[in-house]
Amino acid sequence: MTLMTAFTLPVHDAQNHFRRLLKAMSEPGVIVNLNNTPEGWLPLNSATTSVLLTLSDQDTPAWFTPELSSETAQQNLRFHTGAPLAVKASLATFAVVNEQVTAKQLADFAQGEDVSPETSATVIVQVKSLSGGHMLRLTGPGILEERMIAPQISDVVLNALTERSHSFPLGCDFVFTCGERLLAIPRTTLVEVFDVRSR
Repeated sequence: MTLMTAFTLPVHDAQNHFRRLLKAMSEPGVIVNLNNTPEGWLPLNSATTSVLLTLSDQDTPAWFTPELSSETAQQNLRFHTGAPLAVKASLATFAVVNEQVTAKQLADFAQGEDVSPETSATVIVQVKSLSGGHMLRLTGPGILEERMIAPQISDVVLNALTERSHSFPLGCDFVFTCGERLLAIPRTTLVEVFDVRSR
């Protein structure tokens, strides 16, 4: 096994990154910079690695899209957090994907249940950039009126965000990562493709 670094100060860094993640989830679309991130467990970037280190434990199975499913990442996740690998996508608490994720894969992730919506999956999407993509308008809790974002996401992911198949409180939360930065779009957020002509 190739052992990679985790947090330099495990308790302090995990607490700090948890606060940053909480900010991202409570203020959808706000880009958050993570400080003191570990080196990414290739092919995972630093932000994805930090999210997994901060939130994973033995009760949170992780699933990786084939393009990100390296032995190094899987072994280090188990070593540092105790998190098991999900044997299938529907059992994942955290799903780590990139722009090659398919609509079927996204549909397979847990959407929660009426009596336990918290059992839905969190989908971590590695992107090339958090800007320069489709202009999206976000509205909902944590947003005063509206917030504009433009992460570079695939049409499959865009459709999953704008055409949610389940009504709140069901559905997946999304976290988009690039380098040491991230933004979140929780299932409470309404996402629309922005058309300047609507102004």
